[in-house]
Formats: sequence, structure tokens, C-alpha cells
Amino acid sequence: MSVIIGEISYTNILPFFYYLDRDKLQRQQCSFVPQVPAQLNQAMAAGKIDVGGISSFAYAENSTHFTLLPNLSVTSYGPVGSIFLFSKKPLQQLGGAKIALTSSSATSVNLLKVVLEHFYSLEVSYTTMTPDLKKMLVEHDACLLIGDDAILAKHEVGKSYYCYDLGDIWYKHTGLPMTFAVFAVRNETLNEHPSLIGAVYRSFLESKKMSETNQYELMIDDILKTHGGEKKFWDMYFQNLCNDFGEQEQKGLDYFYELLFQMGYLPNQVKTLNIWDAARIVE
Repeated sequence: MSVIIGEISYTNILPFFYYLDRDKLQRQQCSFVPQVPAQLNQAMAAGKIDVGGISSFAYAENSTHFTLLPNLSVTSYGPVGSIFLFSKKPLQQLGGAKIALTSSSATSVNLLKVVLEHFYSLEVSYTTMTPDLKKMLVEHDACLLIGDDAILAKHEVGKSYYCYDLGDIWYKHTGLPMTFAVFAVRNETLNEHPSLIGAVYRSFLESKKMSETNQYELMIDDILKTHGGEKKFWDMYFQNLCNDFGEQEQKGLDYFYELLFQMGYLPNQVKTLNIWDAARIVE
């Protein structure tokens, strides 16, 4: 039986995958499936993907079935640079507004609900749409975009709309980091293939370490070829992201889950993060 690795199709996850020895992992019966977060979330919940990066909200929905891998996440302490609310009017004036939500991710959608409803006490209506800024804003007052869609839209529209970074808003209101993606493994896969999952985990860690040690230079060179933009922007973008998942990142995620449960967006409370023991992983 092979282990299927989910790979989020956004640049912010690249540090964990860029230096992977894919040939070696494939010889060990691993395969890769690149998709946007929402697709990976569904596939992992359905048992079609075994391990990889998923939206942190997807873990909350499946916390009894998934185990988190330590030291790996996509987190921001302030601006995240790729999760934006584009609005025709100031955020504080969005009471009664119609908001278009991206269909690509659950974490950012629920973070926006925390921002609007909990932090600013606004009542709004939501519509989920395919990510396309122009189409989303035809009949809506504001729209949420994430990942490369958000980066491209921010570059294209400039100052045509009010633009709010959700990572920045979260940090200013809580003083805590916001974890957007985590690395998780299905419990069944972990029980059946602990050694192979350990090898996959160590590969993620090594790629992360090499990316950080090289200051993302080679990776950014490739991103410039495929996505364009300016090197200065990508340098700052990756330097502002945190790739760790330690005590502080876990504290921020716990609080996010607590708010969502209180607001009724999580049916079951996530009382404890189920994190694989690193000592067992490296054996």
C-alpha cells in the first residue's frame, strides 16, 4: 500500500516541498497529489490522501481522526501577505454587506467570520464563489481571496479597493500568531506505516531547514519564473511567514478553535491538539 502525500498548490507551502527527494519517497511507495486546500481537505477526510498540508480548520473538523506533525505549519505573526479582504468601503462600514468568499479554503473563510462578527460585531451575508476578484465584486461589497489568487489580485488592483490582511487583523486583536495550514496524517495511516510516515516527516523538516538556511533564494528564483512579480516582494513574503509549530503557534490555534466553537462554526470543541511525539518520530 502506498502513502499519498497532499501538496497545497500555493507558494506559501513550497519551503516544505522544494528540497524533497521525491524520487526517493516514490521508491518508498509515496505519491504526491497537488491541489488547493479545500480539495485536499475533502480528500484527506475521505481517506484519499494520507498525509500533508491541510487547512487548520480541516484539522479541527477531523481532530479525532488526524494527528498533527510537530514543527511544521504556515503561520504568521502579523501580516500574512496572501489572505486579503478586498472591499469597496472601509471594513467598519460593512454592516449589512454582501461578502463573496473564496471556495479555495476553509481556514481563511472562518477567520474572516471571526474578524467581522467577533472583532467588529458586524452582521453580513456570505456567498461562496470561484476565486475571481472582478466577478466576485460585481454584486458584492467585498470579497475574500487567498494564496496566489490574493497575491495576484493585490498586484493588479493596487489601491482601487480597500485591502485588509487577515493575519494582521488577527494579530492586532489577539497578540497571537495565526496558523493557516498544518501538517497532518490520518490515524489509520500512522498506525499502519509509522516508519514511512517518519521518513516523510523528516523529509519535510529537511526541506524546511534547507529553505530557511538558503533564505529561500533558489525557490524564489523559480517562483519568479512561474509567477512573476519582484524578488523584493517574495523575499519579504517568505521572511514574514513562520514555518514552525511550537508552543506559541499552538496557543494561537487553540484560541482560534475556541472562538469558532463559541460562535457555532465548529460543532465539536477541540480540547487538545493531537500532536505526534517527536521522540517517536526520529527513532
